[in-house]
Amino acid sequence: MDLLAWLQPWEASPTLVLAFIATAWLFVRGAGAHRVGRLRQGLFWLGWLLLYLSLHTRVDYYAERMFFIHRIQHLVLHHLGPLLIMAAYPGQVLRAGLPLAWRARLAGARRRGFVRGLEHLATHRILIPVLFVLLVLVWLEPTVQFYSMLDWRIYRFMNWSVVISGLLYWNLILDRRPQPPAAMRPGGRIVSPVLTMLPQIAAGVWIAFSSTDLYPVFDLCGRALPGFSALDDQAIGGLVMWVPAALVETFGLLVALASWLRLSSKGRLPPARRRQPRDARRLAGVA
Repeated sequence: MDLLAWLQPWEASPTLVLAFIATAWLFVRGAGAHRVGRLRQGLFWLGWLLLYLSLHTRVDYYAERMFFIHRIQHLVLHHLGPLLIMAAYPGQVLRAGLPLAWRARLAGARRRGFVRGLEHLATHRILIPVLFVLLVLVWLEPTVQFYSMLDWRIYRFMNWSVVISGLLYWNLILDRRPQPPAAMRPGGRIVSPVLTMLPQIAAGVWIAFSSTDLYPVFDLCGRALPGFSALDDQAIGGLVMWVPAALVETFGLLVALASWLRLSSKGRLPPARRRQPRDARRLAGVA
């Protein structure tokens, strides 16, 4: 199969194409207005390209018919692609790419209570990490996986949900600022990848060493690659969740640790709270 055939979408989505074109247009315009280094541009375009190739090429055909390719696809959609994009810190660049009138409307909308509430939810230091893990485990539940692979509407919702949760999560973890204005404390950004990594590793180990076919839907659809039994396919898929996904999260942890060290060296970390003795607190309250 030639390269052009590989790049043809298995199931074309005009909405997805428009979303990628609009994002690219905004980033190019914003990079012209801001000084964006080559490294940041390279990270953004690499993440952008990986997301597109995983969502809208022939890769999607194989992801629907091989469990381990499906897990590689979600490794890119949920972990690697969003991490690369958010490591480019594209927020200000994308906003700068908007026409001036749109930026004014966006600034006005952000002063409204409803929009502020949405921003609060999108940067919630507990909700977003929980969603990040939950949207891995829920879609792996065998019954949910069965129906999501057969219904194109659920399948697309599944893929978009993991992309969005990945972008929101890595937006929190890779933030280099102290709190406030960052939504999560620098120390929390180090601990969070450990807490989100462990359930995914446990699920990967369980899938890899399972002696029963947990996902018969791939046999029902017909496995795209010959020579793979259901258990072999399943074991490799579990291993993808176990090792590469953990490595990506470890990289995010190291970036968060580097930010913590940088803030600490500049004295920008909040002072540690010291617990006062109970009697001292009572005397302070009386005073």
